[in-house]
Amino acid sequence: MGAGREVSISLDGVRDKNVMQLKKLNTALFPVRYNDKYYADALASGDFTKLAYYSDICVGSIACRLEKKEGGGLRVYIMTLGVLAPYRGLGIGTKLLNHVIDLCSKQHISEMYLHVQTNNEDAISFYKKFGFEITDTIQNYYTNITPPDCYLLTKFITETKN
Repeated sequence: MGAGREVSISLDGVRDKNVMQLKKLNTALFPVRYNDKYYADALASGDFTKLAYYSDICVGSIACRLEKKEGGGLRVYIMTLGVLAPYRGLGIGTKLLNHVIDLCSKQHISEMYLHVQTNNEDAISFYKKFGFEITDTIQNYYTNITPPDCYLLTKFITETKN
């Protein structure tokens, strides 16, 4: 933690007993509703899905899905990453994303990707700071929000050598 910071940011796993926290956050943060499969994937991803607490208040989350790649290996799909507006800019999203990047590196997972609405400039610039690149544009990806188009952002991870 930086010097002079009184407040701690902590991460906690998502389990059956606290999955409602994730549901509440998603309702507040995102213009789409997530189905049971989303929550099953989030729970199944283990350490790749985390809740973020700021002074013991749940203010953000990252939810990932592990996918098998053709030819073997895994890749990580970031289903959602969000922080409540009053808590943005405090390093919470960075801590969540770095947690998953570190896990990928340790577990020899070389690829992460996600979809971002084409007009979400804040999210696009956030991910680019971490080495994500726009690798595709998908027309009419979203059905109930405008604009319906999204970018596919991908990050290739090089393993950390000790």
